Amino acid sequence: MAATPRMELEKMSVEHLRGLKEQVDMEVNLLQDSLNNLRSANSRLENASAALHDLSVRPRGKKMLVPLTASLYVPGKLDDAEKVLVDVGTGYFIEKTMVEGKDYCERKIALLKSNYDQLLEVTAKKRSIADEAGAILQAKLKQLAPSQ
Repeated sequence: MAATPRMELEKMSVEHLRGLKEQVDMEVNLLQDSLNNLRSANSRLENASAALHDLSVRPRGKKMLVPLTASLYVPGKLDDAEKVLVDVGTGYFIEKTMVEGKDYCERKIALLKSNYDQLLEVTAKKRSIADEAGAILQAKLKQLAPSQ
């Protein structure tokens, strides 16, 4: 939906305004969920990037705990820090060099930041529409209420 001018909102009936406000509020909630998901993904990528850096400075043969899942770690030894497996999604992993792995993380972080910024802008516009529709709705309801 394009930005709705105030004049168009003022011409709408109370029922239409109420429906529009509910619809836009639902859209804002969905957008907020998407923003939270992007923040979470960005955090995971930053952690992965930090882990790659930490891995690159460890000496060969160093004992360490290797994560199998988010809560299960097994003991292991660092054999080759120059080759890493990169999770590219849906259970697929690609072997890359350490430099390629770091580059992958940086590119993904930049993409997520760009998407986050765009989504933040859309969310702000939708919130503005919802607030404006709510204000006009309240004014119309106040006009319709019997005087005391």
